[in-house]
Amino acid sequence: MLVHQGNARLAAHPYRYKPQRNRFLYPFTHPKSLPRLGRMAAAGALAVKGIPDTRQLGTGVADALTGRPAVVHTPGHTDGHCILHLPDRGVVLTGDALVTLDPYTGKTGAQIVASAATKDTGQALASLDAIAATGATTLLPGHGEPWRAGAEAAVKEALRIGAH
Repeated sequence: MLVHQGNARLAAHPYRYKPQRNRFLYPFTHPKSLPRLGRMAAAGALAVKGIPDTRQLGTGVADALTGRPAVVHTPGHTDGHCILHLPDRGVVLTGDALVTLDPYTGKTGAQIVASAATKDTGQALASLDAIAATGATTLLPGHGEPWRAGAEAAVKEALRIGAH
């Protein structure tokens, strides 16, 4: 498995990073999230096993990956979070740097993941600049539907919503 060096420990030990807010108490202040989080837990989200044997994923063009995406470091959600940009297709895989559905709040629209699942929301908001800089027309988030109104519009929306 290829992993940015900032996430090597996290890959081996999932959920062993401290988010800004307690992820177990957060649903009590956002009860709309309980059914979605319950389905995620039932599907095995809490039983994810670590992968201790990883190879370092650097930034730049990833020759080892199909499509040779540009790897862009976007810390905030985690220290080593990266997006994958396919410029010839106008697509960026944003992972959890920018989502269109926050499983912790149930809110839709372009946004960063809630502070219950983000290590540093300030850094996550700053990393949105890297997403906008891709100029991609389609964003494929880690949670939610694809965003087809362009990277700049998605980032503008996410900055308007801010951290939660």
